[in-house]
Amino acid sequence: MDIKEIQSLIKFVARSGASEVKLETDDIKITIRTGAAGSGGETTYIQQLPVSVPQVAQVQASAPASAPAETPVAKKEEDSNLITIKSPIIGTFYRKPSPDKPSFVEVGDTIEVGDVLCVIEAMKLFNDIESEVSGKIVKVLVDDSSPVEFDQPLFLVDPS
Repeated sequence: MDIKEIQSLIKFVARSGASEVKLETDDIKITIRTGAAGSGGETTYIQQLPVSVPQVAQVQASAPASAPAETPVAKKEEDSNLITIKSPIIGTFYRKPSPDKPSFVEVGDTIEVGDVLCVIEAMKLFNDIESEVSGKIVKVLVDDSSPVEFDQPLFLVDPS
């Protein structure tokens, strides 16, 4: 289930007038509670259930076919000094503030603490994701306009 489907489900529940809806599939469990009449509040809980496929296999499966093959040992040594910047929320990842503007950061750019790296849209809100480290962008791990999960790696940064 992707973010668009979850957003549609939330809107549907809000329009239906139901006070609580629970949905559980093999890999996700969602509870949507709307506030009492007049309060206008609503609460959504999303719990990602463990998947039988290891995380490493998922990352390798999503790598482009044209990527050069590296030995896992060499890659681990190379990445050992890199810092991974991860998504603090689920939503849609954008590298640019708007389609006609340049990307916030490119590979090779030097960043400082507090620099905006990207925007993640969640529930029609655009959240600036700021760097918590200083260094040089080594790799952008997510394509523009792609859905991202909580704690998903977004950037690799060389702190030296």
